[in-house]
Amino acid sequence: MRSCELTRKTKETDINLILNLDGSGQCSINTGIGFFDHMLTAFAVHSGFDLRIDAKGDLEVDCHHTIEDVGIVLGQALAKLLGDRSKIQRYGSVYIPMDEALAFTAIDISGRPYLVFDAEFKNQSVGSMDCCMVEEFFRAVAVNAGMTLHIRLLYGSNDHHCIEAVFKSFAHAMAQAASLRSGGVLSSKGVL
Repeated sequence: MRSCELTRKTKETDINLILNLDGSGQCSINTGIGFFDHMLTAFAVHSGFDLRIDAKGDLEVDCHHTIEDVGIVLGQALAKLLGDRSKIQRYGSVYIPMDEALAFTAIDISGRPYLVFDAEFKNQSVGSMDCCMVEEFFRAVAVNAGMTLHIRLLYGSNDHHCIEAVFKSFAHAMAQAASLRSGGVLSSKGVL
């Protein structure tokens, strides 16, 4: 079973995360940021990964440190569980609609961290989550997981729907890319 537990404690945050890539989408999320919890729950359910996150952060400052640090720990957990990437599909891509919004994600779990994030939101925040933190979260995940991650919001007018479509498209693309396959590393070089 591809499962791990990671803890990261700084002067700004204290995060404990348990991730199981071979789960069924069971989750328990508590970051203190309601809309972010909702998005992480959507990620777990739609990826089929079991995910538990308990995070305490300096929310009296703002949501930045908590969201970014959760992204760091999630990326580190993905990197640990995907190992040398020799038994995974490596690539995943999907379009996901959410009412009037449409989002696309493409992933290459290559060991080469890169983020292209093409999404604009109309409001400063949804609930207590700053919309600018969506990009920061995915940058932290991509860098720490060692993945090339392209996210594009094609259109949408409701920021809740737009962000949820982004998280769900990431979840489905991640599930594809992390799924198991037979054979060696999926690369003509033989290594990533």
